Order: sequence, then structure tokens, then C-alpha cells
Amino acid sequence: MSKNTEFYLFHLMPYADLDLTQVEKHDSSWVTLPNSNYDPKKGHLLYNRYLDELEMGDTLGFDGLCVNEHHSNAYGLMPNPGVLAGMLARRTKNVKIAVLGRALPLLNNPITVAEEFAILDNVTAGRFVAGFVRGIGAEYFSWNSNPAMSHERFHEAHDLIVQAWTREGPFAFEGKHYNFNYVNLWPRPYQQPHPPIWIPSQGSTETIEWAAHPSRRYVYLQTFSPVAMLAKFMKEYQNSAERHGWQATPDRLGWAVPCYVAETDEIARNEARPHIEAFYQKFLRMPPEMLLPPGYLSLKSMQGMLRAKTQLRSGPKDLDAVIDSGMFLCGSAKTVRDQILRYQQDIGFGKILTMLQFGTLPHELAVKNMQIYARDVMGEIRKMEAAPAMAAAK
Repeated sequence: MSKNTEFYLFHLMPYADLDLTQVEKHDSSWVTLPNSNYDPKKGHLLYNRYLDELEMGDTLGFDGLCVNEHHSNAYGLMPNPGVLAGMLARRTKNVKIAVLGRALPLLNNPITVAEEFAILDNVTAGRFVAGFVRGIGAEYFSWNSNPAMSHERFHEAHDLIVQAWTREGPFAFEGKHYNFNYVNLWPRPYQQPHPPIWIPSQGSTETIEWAAHPSRRYVYLQTFSPVAMLAKFMKEYQNSAERHGWQATPDRLGWAVPCYVAETDEIARNEARPHIEAFYQKFLRMPPEMLLPPGYLSLKSMQGMLRAKTQLRSGPKDLDAVIDSGMFLCGSAKTVRDQILRYQQDIGFGKILTMLQFGTLPHELAVKNMQIYARDVMGEIRKMEAAPAMAAAK
């Protein structure tokens, strides 16, 4: 067991009022689902509801709150997560605010993200976590961006942002995709040399190796994967770190997973069933070529990811299947607690990012889920971790 597990509340802000019958009339809930299905009056209520849920995470004792970036879909209503993070920055006092993350290859000017993140870091006095992603394939359709340029634009944008944070300006930056005569960041970040950087991924080999390089040692996050593939990809990160001469401790590894906790296993399954099935069957609905467009992955990464994503692409997505595969934690507090501890012991991650609202899950059930999870899962695990130190101090 990790001695200092960190617990984060992750939210996608889905369009929970989506008419699910409309999704069946289209081949995707991404990119091509007509925005006539979005009602701004309902959206007004949803945004404020979701902000309330995230702010509640501060009072419940989570270590951090997580938002992220997606475009043109009902799955997640955060095309600019910095807007939501800015709202949370002033309404919370203790939690870290993590943007997981901005899709760097889509940016025409990465300096805007360097500035945006520096502001958030200043406002929160260093409670900010920067997340960088390449974005899933569907984002490249939404932005009419070439997926074959994804890796090189990601690396160059990353280098520009980190230099903007750490180098004294003004200085010139000359790259293949980005060129600036004057890089001179105001404000500078609060945390020095810069905010911590986390890399969420679906399991790209190149991303894993890049994040584990000794010049970076970034936190690697695995998202929405069967637990067998979670173990595989985290082992790849650990092995890459070892080849570079350093040990990837649990604080370098994180797992993002939807979760539902209730009074008993039976209650949890009954309450969660329609909403988690809507999440995996409707909100994640898209054709394979949209998820993984040509050029987005190398052949090696493509082969590995296709094996990892069989459950998402073609396997059953009912409640039993996603629980059995480890893609959904569900049950009583003891059941979920035992699942987390077992996976943690076997795999070695030190950060767990639970999505406690998913798909169409209504507010009252999301709040109930958060409260039970915080008290009886997160709280009990923290007690277990603290017990040896307390015993030694006596």
C-alpha cells in the first residue's frame, strides 16, 4: 500500500440531460451530434450544479479537483477547462486545482496556456497542477487539425510553455510550428520552477516513455482502461524509469476511474446501472476512425492501444462487464475500498482520481456517492495508512 495515497475528485461535466434516443440516430456523440440537442437553459443549471459538486470536494477533504478539455460533444462540457478552474480557484481553500489537461497539439499559441496556468497558480498560491495531453482523436476532427503532427506539436508546445515559465524574458523561441521573437511571461508562475506537470494518457508508448524520461519524471495518469491494461501501462512507465536509472515511486503514477458507492453492493449496482451504462454505451459512442484517426499513433502504440481498448470498442459495456474488467468501481464502501487497496498493492499507483458523477447520474446520487466515498473509502484508507505511524509514535 502507498503510504500517502492522494485522492482526487474528477469531473467531466457531461450533458446529463441528453436525449439518449438521439444518440442512436447518429454514429457518434462526438463531433457530429447536432448541437440542437443542447439546451442552454438546462446547460445553465448543469454548469452550476457541477461546480457545486466540485466545490463540495473541498469540504469533503479531497486532495484535489480535476477538470479537463474536450470539444464538440455531450461527454464533457469543458472546451476551455481554465474557465472552470478559475471559478474553482476562488471558491476553494484547501484542494489542488488540476487541469488534466490542455490538448497542446491543437494550440495555435501555447503562450496563452502558459499565461492562463500561471494566473491560476498565482491565485491559488501554488495549489495548481498543470496537465498536458495530446487529446483523443476526435478532437482533431473538431479542430480540423492534422493528427500526424500530434507528437511533434505536443513536444514543441510543451517546450515553449516550460521555457516561458522558467527562462528570464524576453527571449526568442524558434521551432517548426511556433516562432516568437519575444517570450516574456507576465505573470510568472507562483510555484518554482513551475507547477507540477501531469500527463494523462490512454497508453501511447511514446507518451509513456517521454513522461518517464529523467529530465521530466512527470506524473503519469492512466484513464478509463481495463485494470489489466492499467497494470501493463504502469509497468511500462516503471520499466522506462528503471532503464533511465531512477525508480518510479507510487507518487508518479495515477489512475482515473468512475466509481459508485452505496449502502450495500446491491443498492450500488441498482442505482449506478443505468447511468454507467449510458456513460459507456452512449456518451463514449464514436466510430473507430474518429477515436484513432490515421497518423495519430505509431504502429507500436496502435497495436498496444487496440489491445487495451477492446473492451471500449467492441466488448460488452453493461454494468457487469465494466465492473469485472475494473473499468468501474462499484459496491459498498468495503467492496470499493478493498478493490482500490488490492489494485494499488498489485500495480503501485499512489494517486486515485475517482469520477463520482458520470453520464446521467443525477445530483442527489452524485452527492450521496461523494459523501459515502469520502467518509468510508477515502477516510478509512487514510486511517489505515496513518495507523503504523501513530503506533510508532506511542
